[in-house]
Amino acid sequence: MQLIECVPNISEGRNQIVIDKIVDVIETVDGVKLLNVDPGKATNRTVITFVGEPQAVIDAAFLLIEKAKELIDMSLHNGEHPRMGAVDVCPLIPISNITMEETVEYAHKLGERVGDELGIPIYCYENAAKEDKRVNLSNCRSGEYEGLSKKIITSVWKPDYGPSKFTESVVKSGVTAISARDFLIAYNVNLNSTSSRRANAIAFDLREAGRIKREGDKISGKIVKDKNGEAVRQPGIFKNLKGIGWYIEEYGIAQISYNLTNINITSLHDVFEKTCQRAEIRGLRVTGSELIGLVPKKVLIDAGKYFLQKQSRSLAISDEEIIHIAIKSLGLDELQPFNPEERIIEYALKNDDQQLAKMNLIEFANKTSSESPAPGGGSISAYCGALGAALSTMVANLSANKRGWEDKWEFYSKWGEKSLAYQNILVMLVDEDTLAFNRIMAAVSLPKDSDEQKETRLTALQSATKYAIEVPFKIMETSFACLESIKCMADAGNPNSISDAGVAALCIRTAVMGAYLNVRINCKDLNDDNYVSDIIQKGKLIVEQTNLIEKEIMLLVDKHLN
Repeated sequence: MQLIECVPNISEGRNQIVIDKIVDVIETVDGVKLLNVDPGKATNRTVITFVGEPQAVIDAAFLLIEKAKELIDMSLHNGEHPRMGAVDVCPLIPISNITMEETVEYAHKLGERVGDELGIPIYCYENAAKEDKRVNLSNCRSGEYEGLSKKIITSVWKPDYGPSKFTESVVKSGVTAISARDFLIAYNVNLNSTSSRRANAIAFDLREAGRIKREGDKISGKIVKDKNGEAVRQPGIFKNLKGIGWYIEEYGIAQISYNLTNINITSLHDVFEKTCQRAEIRGLRVTGSELIGLVPKKVLIDAGKYFLQKQSRSLAISDEEIIHIAIKSLGLDELQPFNPEERIIEYALKNDDQQLAKMNLIEFANKTSSESPAPGGGSISAYCGALGAALSTMVANLSANKRGWEDKWEFYSKWGEKSLAYQNILVMLVDEDTLAFNRIMAAVSLPKDSDEQKETRLTALQSATKYAIEVPFKIMETSFACLESIKCMADAGNPNSISDAGVAALCIRTAVMGAYLNVRINCKDLNDDNYVSDIIQKGKLIVEQTNLIEKEIMLLVDKHLN
């Protein structure tokens, strides 16, 4: 399935009734999921995020623009954020199985339809721009709404789609900018100040565009110009960063508003840290920050790990704990609660396949002991492996935090991260094994009245059976791989946790042996002798190696215990 994200910014952040009416039209379109609605009173602007298949997304975007045109009057609008239309911007972002080039085509398709059917002037920017000067949104939005009456009638700024006259309809709707772009993070940093001038100064230090160069580097100095008479700019610290300072009356503070346009080059935590440094130089202090809309999980994981490393803390902890560290370190919950389930895009998009992994211990045990054949031995084997990997991670963390071993924390952190990665895979395989069984049951239930139906059913059954072999084999491989970490912890880990390393090894051995039984029983129903012979031989080898390494680990454990 192709997925794109749409993040329209509407010029209304104070009237919740209007916001709700505009947002409601999104969910009338099948195949679209609303992820987030983030209104701002001071900016009088709401950022809306939804995702879905491309055609469904641009259909929903069209309805949203149509409803915004009906309910928002730009001639009455005011707010801190630059703007030029009822729907100020409407970017499309490729999420999965779709190229940027394809996304650009959808952006133009949407722009043409909005221009023709709604009579709204459209500028295409970023990757959808038709000319270089329109790539940058700030160029398209120069003069803002107040300058449109003169701007759109010029040949230089004739809209890409829609009317090039400031008609009565355009007076109300303004202009909309539509783009195809990479993921952008809108991020505000809070200051213990009310000075927008000082906030701007920090923004100029960091943003790629920097500031206009002046003689003597003084604020009031004469502007330095090049041979063409253009102002020379002094670049900021970071690439792919835009920034501006403003005062937010709602919170009674100045903020620096950043846009990070490439998180692979400029990270959120680097921007935060450098902002803190530049603020301190000016006698200011950063008190927290806020994210607008949704953010990729990687951004907060990277931030959390960065701050843990500064504390010489092990990184071998759950994603939830790492994200918690990121939220607290960045002060993302200073102005309002920050719920990762709602604000991280992967969490907002997650499916509900992992039903077993969400159960508590009693629920999982009761489910296993019920009359249902699933979850069965495969899921239990995966869970045994996950517990073994979890114990290995625990020993690594206890070793990293052991008094007197502070200089070894990175060594143990790396081993802990390895076993934690195996733990996460094995937890996922708990549910995957049950899903594999369900696929077999679904194939069995297919009709078999005609020869064609029988052939279809047999093909589906063989495919499902092969998958039901591959899942427990993956449990074997993953569990076996974790023995390396366990052996290291048994040999060099915290001696007070040596018994835990032993239990970890026993859990892994159980996982491998149990999963191998599932491989063998499912191989009985597969009509592919070569495949069966090959995977059985590979399974035997893993079992033999597991038994050898488990014995080596237990000898180390016994040595420490005697």
